Amino acid sequence: MDASTLSELRTYFGDRLQEDVPLSGYTSARIGGPADALVFARSTDELGQAAKKLWELDVPFVLLGGGSNVLVSDKGVRGVVLVNRARLVRFNSQSETPTLQAESGATLNDIAQRAVRLGLGGLEWAAAVPGSLGGAVYGNAGAFDGDMAATVTSVRLLHRQKGEQTWPVEKMEYGYRTSVLKRTHPPAVILSAQMVLAKADRQEIRSKMDKLIGLRRGSQPAGASMGSMFKNPPGEFAGRLIEAAGLKGKRIGNAAISNQHANFFMNDHETRAADMLKLIELAQKSVLDQFGIQLELEVELIGEW
Repeated sequence: MDASTLSELRTYFGDRLQEDVPLSGYTSARIGGPADALVFARSTDELGQAAKKLWELDVPFVLLGGGSNVLVSDKGVRGVVLVNRARLVRFNSQSETPTLQAESGATLNDIAQRAVRLGLGGLEWAAAVPGSLGGAVYGNAGAFDGDMAATVTSVRLLHRQKGEQTWPVEKMEYGYRTSVLKRTHPPAVILSAQMVLAKADRQEIRSKMDKLIGLRRGSQPAGASMGSMFKNPPGEFAGRLIEAAGLKGKRIGNAAISNQHANFFMNDHETRAADMLKLIELAQKSVLDQFGIQLELEVELIGEW
């Protein structure tokens, strides 16, 4: 980033702007080199204004919420990283069909826990899913036969050329762990989403939620990871294929394939992104060579590689 642009960013953002910030502290895998600059947005107004300013200056930026489902390179990110902390959640629990409106920086777990306290069901599957709503909407996050495609009714976003828009869920063109936004990467920022819920017995919802949380914690490793590394191929499980390829527990440097679940790649103390990428490529090659199946990343690679 040139000096004049950086000076303008300092003037505009003031003390909200941090420079040369390691991104390892902002990702669930605890991996990532420095960003040229980092800005926090604590409301959708701040998020939208920051995006508009960066577009105006033609400064590239990356949006991070909870920092899951991403692998940031050791070289880091040129330009600006916008850290989304816009977390306002509003429930409409009195109508016949309850809904909620949540800003994109809200965490799925927080939304789900607040819903159950109001006796509203439909998000039990989301209670233990890491990350922010924005990332979940973008990538159609899901678990235990639930996903965003079945829950979201509309998405409010800001487009660089078209301004603020509200998309019905159909326009997201959801597929398994993907959306039109993830496939085409338009110059747009997700601001918030509306979701539909259902009135239910609070104790029954809590019991179901606790059961799913227990199942998730029992089957998935604790520690620093990106979440599920690969999408499950049709009729298969990525973890089973990686284990069958003999890679469970495999290490490159401090990057390790979990002994508990082979679709989780762990940071076992100050792992380099380069080593994690080598492990990813090894898993893809091994599964392709042995089973003829090309594993597709669920995680996105961010930064200079």
